[in-house]
Amino acid sequence: MTQAVLDGVRDLLPGLRERADEAERLRVVPDANIKELEETGFFKLLQPRRFDGFEADPVDFYTAVRDIASACGSTGWVSSVVGVHPWQVALFADEAQQAVWGEDTATRLSSSYAPTGKAVVTDGGYRLSGKWSFSSGADHCSWVLLGGLVLDGDGNVVDFKTFMVPRPDYTINDVWHMVGLSGTGSNDVVVDDVFVPEAFTLSMGETGSCRGPGQAQNTSDLYKLPFHSIFTGTITTPIIGMAMGAYAEHVEMQQQRSRAAYLGEKASKDPFAMVRIARASSEIDAAWALLVGNIREEQAHVARGEQIPLRLRLKVRRDQVIGSQRAIDAIDELFEASGGRALAQGTYLQRAWRDAHAGRVHAANDPERALQMFGAHEFGHKVDPGMY
Repeated sequence: MTQAVLDGVRDLLPGLRERADEAERLRVVPDANIKELEETGFFKLLQPRRFDGFEADPVDFYTAVRDIASACGSTGWVSSVVGVHPWQVALFADEAQQAVWGEDTATRLSSSYAPTGKAVVTDGGYRLSGKWSFSSGADHCSWVLLGGLVLDGDGNVVDFKTFMVPRPDYTINDVWHMVGLSGTGSNDVVVDDVFVPEAFTLSMGETGSCRGPGQAQNTSDLYKLPFHSIFTGTITTPIIGMAMGAYAEHVEMQQQRSRAAYLGEKASKDPFAMVRIARASSEIDAAWALLVGNIREEQAHVARGEQIPLRLRLKVRRDQVIGSQRAIDAIDELFEASGGRALAQGTYLQRAWRDAHAGRVHAANDPERALQMFGAHEFGHKVDPGMY
């Protein structure tokens, strides 16, 4: 069935590419894109089987995201961050899972994990308030996952949790006016003193230890992988897909291009153009190979019933942030070598250049922090596994 989803996604790519301009104009992924992806089963790839999901290999999920982003960066980004949420919902208590999927297994969730909200402990749960930014795809979702600091009665921070909130309990503020990833509809979410039951929360301490109450029902090895490996991969993968789309368009453009400044020389016969293509393709391939290889290595430990070594988890983050940079470097190389026609509105190249650089500023792509932690571990310094 997973292969059928991948095949169905690939069949959609021409239409997604045709609607890329529409996504930018609307500042949100078109409803048609979401509907078509839903019909392929894409949003259920990481969903538990007991809720009509596929419990698919995360590499298959990443492959689908990569292909979608190669046609439309904004759709690729939204499909990635919305499509990964079923994986986390599967770790919540069964009561929360039933609330999300019990009546409609096609229910989708958006998110904003930065702990910009505050939750105060109360009987049976928490009172949550705050404003969260950058909730990509929120208009296409009926629940949201929000990061928040938990405060005790004295105002002391006692936990960092993800809170699951239904659509009637939050407001979406339309503030998304951006030059990159402009079609993602990554608007603000506002919650004003809403009660969230304990079962609808998940401690980052648990996810950092590869645990969650939902593992009692969802026993697949899929749900034993590290949160920060699965989720940060969803940020790098669309950028790799954008680079692949940029590469394909660049090659096509250069095969047709005559360089007026060089006496009509065919760009495809320029040896320097050949070198740029070789260099860019290597960067893209390396980014993808490391992402896949690292996930495979983590899966092997889980399959053997072993704890995933901290060094490997840090290596996943090391290669993830560098993978994003490699993909962006490839896009830059191709864009700079494409000539003035690449600047035209409607070309994939200029949009990929803007979208990839917009994706680069996501917190998950902060290279110094991830690289510093890997280096610290190599030098024998203590590193908190909960963050990786």
